[in-house]
Amino acid sequence: MTSRNRLILAVAAWCLVAVALVLPLVWLINNRDWGVGLMLLAPLVVYGLMRLGRALEGWARASAPPKHPQRR
Repeated sequence: MTSRNRLILAVAAWCLVAVALVLPLVWLINNRDWGVGLMLLAPLVVYGLMRLGRALEGWARASAPPKHPQRR
């Protein structure tokens, strides 16, 4: 897998996770009486998404391990 493909896959994975977390959270905050309490959870969700983004970037930009000549 090339570096470009890994980067595209990492961005796509992050976007899917972000939508899967943020969309229901925003819907609950907007439509439920107790949803206002979930606003305390929003900074933690954003922090988690930032950490996930950094981890995925590290994975996407990691170089392949060096190939060692085989000894016989």
